[in-house]
Amino acid sequence: MAQVVITTESRFLRTPDGRVWVQVGPDHAIWTRYLAAFEQVRVVARVRDVDEAPAGAARVDGPGVEVRGVPYYEGPVQFLLRRPAIRRAALAAVADTDAVILRVPSPIANLISRDLDRRGRPYACEAIGDPYVVLSRGVVDHPLRPVLRRWATSAMQRQCGSAVAVSYETRRTLQARYPASPSAVSVGISSVDLPAAAFVATPRTYDAPVRSATLVSVGSLEQLYKGIDTLVEALARLRDAGQRHRLVHVGVGRHQPGIEELIVARGLTGQVTLAGWLPSTEDLRSLLDGVDLFVMPSRTEGLPRALIEAMARALPAIGSTAGGIPELLPAGCLVPPGDPAALATAIGGLLADPDRLAEASRRNLDLASSYSADVLSSRRRDFYQAVRKLSAGRAAHLDAHLNGPAAR
Repeated sequence: MAQVVITTESRFLRTPDGRVWVQVGPDHAIWTRYLAAFEQVRVVARVRDVDEAPAGAARVDGPGVEVRGVPYYEGPVQFLLRRPAIRRAALAAVADTDAVILRVPSPIANLISRDLDRRGRPYACEAIGDPYVVLSRGVVDHPLRPVLRRWATSAMQRQCGSAVAVSYETRRTLQARYPASPSAVSVGISSVDLPAAAFVATPRTYDAPVRSATLVSVGSLEQLYKGIDTLVEALARLRDAGQRHRLVHVGVGRHQPGIEELIVARGLTGQVTLAGWLPSTEDLRSLLDGVDLFVMPSRTEGLPRALIEAMARALPAIGSTAGGIPELLPAGCLVPPGDPAALATAIGGLLADPDRLAEASRRNLDLASSYSADVLSSRRRDFYQAVRKLSAGRAAHLDAHLNGPAAR
C-alpha cells in the first residue's frame, strides 16, 4: 500500500476527539485527489488544538487521509522560535512514506527538502505561489522582508530544480522563475477544477451601459495581498466622477478594521459591504449571479480560484497584472497592482461599454471551461502516477547504490 506525504502551509484545527478541521482552505475532498495514484495520503501541516470546531468548518482527515501536525506558528518569528520542534515533527512524518510532494513555497517544505536532498531521496513539488512577489515591497510590511524574500525565492528555485517532478499552478508564470530540471516531469495543472454545477449555460447579454453597478471581490483580509484597499480608493474616485457603484467583499481577516476605517474616511459607508465568508459554495454562486462585475486588484497571486469561479458564472472581470491573473484576463481588463486611478478607469470604461461587457462575459465563460474537473482530473492523475513511479525508481536505485558491492 503506497503512501504519499504532502506538506502544506494551511492552518488546521484539532478537536479533542482527534478530528482535524479547516475554516477556509483545502478540506478532505481536496486531499482525496492524491488517492488516484496512492492508497494513503498523509498531510503535514501546522495544527492548533481547540475545544470545538468553529461553525462552518470542514473536515480535513477522513477515509484515506490522515493529518500529521507540526507545532503551530504564525509569522517568521514564531517559526524561528519553534523551528527545531517543527523540523523534528516534519522529518518524522516523511520518514516512513513512499513518496513526498512538497507544496511550495513553504517553510515546512524548506526544512524537509534540505534533508531529502542530503540523503538523495526523491521528491516532487507543486508550485502554488511566488515568494518573490508575495514578499515584495508594499505587499508585506516586516523588517525581515528582504531577507525572507531572498531566502524563500532561493529555496523554491532549488526545490523545483531538484525535484523529480514539478506541477505548476500556472501555465507559464511560475515556470519562468522556478524552472524544473530538464530531466524532471514538468506540467502546468491548476488546483482549481470546477464541477459542472459551477458553470452557467450561456454568457450574459447587454443592451446598455451599466450605470449603477454592484461589484464583488473575494479574498482573505489576513494580509493586504488582495488589494481591497486599492479597490476602495478606486470606488471613491469613481464616486467623485459621478459614478456611484456598490461593492460587496467576501472574506475576513485581521486587516478588516483598517479597511472599515478606510471606507468611512472615503465617505463610502453604505456603498461597501464586508460580507465575511459565505456559508456555502451555493451562496457564493448566487451572489456572483446577482452582481455586475468581479474585481481582483491583487498585489500577489498564484492562479486565483475566486476569479475562475466568477468567470464560470459568465461574470465580466477586472484584475491586476499580479501572478497568474494575466493568464486569465486580456490586457484591456488588467491594471497595475496598487494603482487606484488605473483601476477606476478600467472599471468605469468596461461598465460603460455594453459590447465589451458582452465579449468579456463570453470570453470568461469559455476560458473557465478549461478548468473543469473533467478536463483536469485526468492530467492530475497522470502526474501523481508519475510521481509514484519516479519515487519508487529513484529510491530503488539509491538503495542499490548504498547497499550494493561498492558500498560494502
